[in-house]
Amino acid sequence: TNREEPLYLMIKELHLLDSLWSLILPTAFAAFNFIVMRSFFMALPQELLEAARIDGASDFRILWQIVMPLSKAVIAVIGLFYAVAYWNAFFNAMLYINDQELWPIQLILRSYVIQGTSMTADQLGVQQTAAPQSIKMAVVVVALVPILLVYPFLQKYFSKGVITGAVKG
Repeated sequence: TNREEPLYLMIKELHLLDSLWSLILPTAFAAFNFIVMRSFFMALPQELLEAARIDGASDFRILWQIVMPLSKAVIAVIGLFYAVAYWNAFFNAMLYINDQELWPIQLILRSYVIQGTSMTADQLGVQQTAAPQSIKMAVVVVALVPILLVYPFLQKYFSKGVITGAVKG
């Protein structure tokens, strides 16, 4: 019934509980991302690849010197999709990781903001604890800043990569 139950059982059988691999492997290969990338690669001009073959380029050389430079946009978009998905993920960590030493930052921040779990001065890296509301707001900023720093560098590729790799039909 629940989509997470078979996945949990698989993670358990593979002995990945309390391991960071339990967070990485289940979402490493998203079907949607493969469809977007396949659509992009299928739209590449075959004449360009044939011309490279006629010039004597190997498949590996065609991949690294022709296909990859043309694919910067779609790779940046897929990378941004994965970065945002992994950065915001806390639910799988709640399911698979019991050891608080292995918790990702989002789960720690969630436990503080949502559940009201207090953070010690050592966890905050300060000697004196600030007002609870100001710490909650600082936690929200910490959760947002990394994606806000990455997005401007990838923004120029974003619309091009999504449109180019889109499924046409």
